Amino acid sequence: MPKISEFQEQHARRLVDSFKAVTGKDLIKLNKEKAIGQQLFEAPFVVVSHNGADDPVLNYGNSIALNLWEMSWEDFTQTPSRKTAEPEFRNDRAAMLQQAKDKGYFDNYTGIRISSSGKRFLIEKAIIWTVPSVEGSDDPRLQKAGQAATFSYWKYL
Repeated sequence: MPKISEFQEQHARRLVDSFKAVTGKDLIKLNKEKAIGQQLFEAPFVVVSHNGADDPVLNYGNSIALNLWEMSWEDFTQTPSRKTAEPEFRNDRAAMLQQAKDKGYFDNYTGIRISSSGKRFLIEKAIIWTVPSVEGSDDPRLQKAGQAATFSYWKYL
């Protein structure tokens, strides 16, 4: 079990809080005996997020996400999020992300993604939401609103 960094702990709380704010639902059932960062990292479903850059870079992936995309934390968090989809699906992905930004979240998304080794998989029933920026932060990962996604259903193609 990897040690959760201060960023991962704080970002996990932002993900949990922002999900609740825009959907009215709980992302995870909190266990007071375990840190939120550890709980989210070990959740039995995918949670990912990217920053608010013009070409957003992934800044969080829990254990299931890292396994699905076949990447280490270090590689995952240096990957432009557009690269999680094949080029022919990037316009559809961008349109969905814009809808999520405009509305606060996008529910019931289905799309094809690709792992680092080229394995293609279909994600289903994903929820994508906006993660607000952190006012006054010196950390560039937190200065602009980003987006996150969660899903429990996928199948390899």
